[in-house]
Amino acid sequence: MKRMSVLLSLLLIAACTSGPEKREVTVFAAASLKDAFTELEKSYEASHPGVDVRISFGGSSDLAQQIVNGAPADVFASASPSTMDTVAKADLIDGRAEVFAVNTLRIAVPQGNPKGIRTLADLTKPGTALVLCAPQVPCGAAAKQVAMAAKLTFKPVSEEPDVRSVLGKVAAKEADAGLVYVTDVLSAPGKVEGVDFPESADAVNEYPLALLKKTGQAQLAREFAELVRGQAGRDVLTRAGFGPP
Repeated sequence: MKRMSVLLSLLLIAACTSGPEKREVTVFAAASLKDAFTELEKSYEASHPGVDVRISFGGSSDLAQQIVNGAPADVFASASPSTMDTVAKADLIDGRAEVFAVNTLRIAVPQGNPKGIRTLADLTKPGTALVLCAPQVPCGAAAKQVAMAAKLTFKPVSEEPDVRSVLGKVAAKEADAGLVYVTDVLSAPGKVEGVDFPESADAVNEYPLALLKKTGQAQLAREFAELVRGQAGRDVLTRAGFGPP
């Protein structure tokens, strides 16, 4: 009997001391949003005690396909309307997607620009190791657009699954240049340099955000979306190099 009483007491203590179940918000976001969304994640969690924001960053096309295939997520932030359409056509969006930021391409070169790259045409010179995003990824589609606008043919040594992979190759000096976003160059000071080119105006990426129907945390997901779209989110995105919608 005494042993039973002790066991009951321990169970009661555990029940009283264990806090409320931690709630989670799962966000799928384009790789180029990593720095801005990581900052917003911290801000959101600070104002929502007991809530854990889980962000999966990656190529927008891959993330969209994961959602269509049943991956659990509450919010999707894509780097292009076309990848958001993949999710919309599967009838998985709650309401409609809204563009919250824009981004443009920039040439990233290793610190010091050893190849002396100054123009988009320089990327086609023999002996220049160029890295691009895969064509199905928004940054890859944008690279194709600027190449067409400039009447150039790129011959990349590799095509990467997302823009941060391209940035990583350039920063590690595994490539002479890569086409990334303005925001990516700003995220790697001291590792890469950016080279602007006029044709980037022909491929401005719009970033839509949507709430997903199969969310288990509709209200929390809505509040995260409001943070991104509100003034606090705009300030963070502007500092990261994104433009307003």
